[in-house]
Amino acid sequence: MNKKAILEGLLFVSGDEGISFKNLKEILSIDETELKKLIEDLSMEYDKEDRGIKLENFGNNLKLTTKKEHKEFYERFLDEEDSKFLTQAALETLAIVAYNGPITRVELDEIRGISCSHMIRRLISKNLIKECGKSDLPGRPTLYEVTEQFLDYFGLSTIEDLPKIEELKSDDSEKDLFESKYKEQ
Repeated sequence: MNKKAILEGLLFVSGDEGISFKNLKEILSIDETELKKLIEDLSMEYDKEDRGIKLENFGNNLKLTTKKEHKEFYERFLDEEDSKFLTQAALETLAIVAYNGPITRVELDEIRGISCSHMIRRLISKNLIKECGKSDLPGRPTLYEVTEQFLDYFGLSTIEDLPKIEELKSDDSEKDLFESKYKEQ
C-alpha cells in the first residue's frame, strides 16, 4: 500500500478545509516521523516546475493549494466561469442552501454527495450565497444562506416565496402539460 498516494488522496478529498496532522496519523496508522517523511517527499514532488499544486501547512492543517506563479491563468479561468450561466451543480447547491439554510459546507456535501467547496466559492463570488455566522457544532463551521441578490435573480420577494417541497413532489403539471399538448389527435 502506497501511503504517499493515500496521503495525496486524503488531501484532495479534504479540499479547502485541509486535514490535521493528528487525523493523518490516525487514518494512516503511522507515527509523526513517518508522516513528516511522507509530507516531505510529496512536497518535494509538488515543488517541481512541472507541477501546478503545492502542499501548504496552515496552523495544524495540511492542504493542497495552487502555485502563485500561475495566478493569472487561474484568474482567467474564474473570470470565464463567472460569465457563464448557472450550472446544474450551482443550481443544486443553491436549492439546498435556500431550503435548508443556514447550512454548513459539510451538511451541503452530505446532501449533494460531493464536495461543494468550489461551488460555494463560486456562488459567494456571484453574491448568491453568503456566510451568515458560525454553527454551534464542534469546530464551529461556517454557516451559509442565500442573499438578497439570490432573491432578485429568481424573482422572489422573500425566501418564503420558494415553492414548498411537498408541492414540487406532488406537482404533475409537467406530465399533464405534455399529455395535453402533445397527444396525437
